[in-house]
Amino acid sequence: EVQLMASGGGAVQPGGSLRLSCSSSGFILRDTHLKWVRRAPGEGLEWIASITAGDPITHYTDSVRGRFTISRDDAKNILYLQLNSLTTDDTAMYYCGLGLVGVAGLGGQGTQVTVSA
Repeated sequence: EVQLMASGGGAVQPGGSLRLSCSSSGFILRDTHLKWVRRAPGEGLEWIASITAGDPITHYTDSVRGRFTISRDDAKNILYLQLNSLTTDDTAMYYCGLGLVGVAGLGGQGTQVTVSA
């Protein structure tokens, strides 16, 4: 059974940082493209970042490029998302998932990020 569980969220002030983690099981992480998706309050799911399997190539949506960094530790089966220079617009539930694009294939457990002064 494939499992993906995001953690590491919290409440921070604008300009702050967080590092999200996604633990996985039930598949071989190093062979899998992975992504982060978020849902802001009252909004739909939004793809924000992806990382390819193998020699990793990363992709970001424009609103987070230069502030967020997606990375992976295949030995530990963990996907990360470093969030820097956070703004109130980054407040959302964050999910990790399988694949490079779209909002399908998400883990059931997200992690809440709340940015407020």
